[in-house]
Amino acid sequence: MTANAGSSAVDVTTARALIASNPDVLVVDVRTAAEFETAHIDGAINLPLDQVDAHLRQIVADAGGRLLLICQSGNRATQAQKSLCEAGLPGTVVLSGGMNSWITSGAPVIRGRQKWSLERQVRLVAGGIVLASIVADLWLPGARFVGAFIGAGLVFASLTDTCAMGMILSRLPYNRGRADAAEALACIVKPARSRT
Repeated sequence: MTANAGSSAVDVTTARALIASNPDVLVVDVRTAAEFETAHIDGAINLPLDQVDAHLRQIVADAGGRLLLICQSGNRATQAQKSLCEAGLPGTVVLSGGMNSWITSGAPVIRGRQKWSLERQVRLVAGGIVLASIVADLWLPGARFVGAFIGAGLVFASLTDTCAMGMILSRLPYNRGRADAAEALACIVKPARSRT
């Protein structure tokens, strides 16, 4: 990734040109396995964000700075990029806007079984807990504070650009899919020309 080694984020047009012009660029999708199975970029590998930190040393040792990181909106990919940069791999690039911008631009995707995105799951769980706590407050005084706690957590998540609920939900079997970190890591260490 010589042309954009100093960049931290690229748009869809630049990302497509980078992939087409440099066979050593590896697209690493840090969404959950379920999100990846729903739709992903052809040739991308899946290494969910919650597994990136556990494999930092191997990624840094073997990747050589040829990673294009993607997620649904760009936030998780940016978190992965930060971890990789702090661990000694500064040349990674994030797809600005993530899969949302890729799909909106009309770029090709591989589609699989449709599942809910992690963001949608967070909204369902947070809203459900808040609603249940308000209803429960009719019989259990003080139950509304559970909803207040969830609201405070959402405000914190917004201010810090992190989401503890999303990280917890990403560990559920529904979101695990069939992705295997070992398989993804093997793709990182393989020379791009030998990938199939």
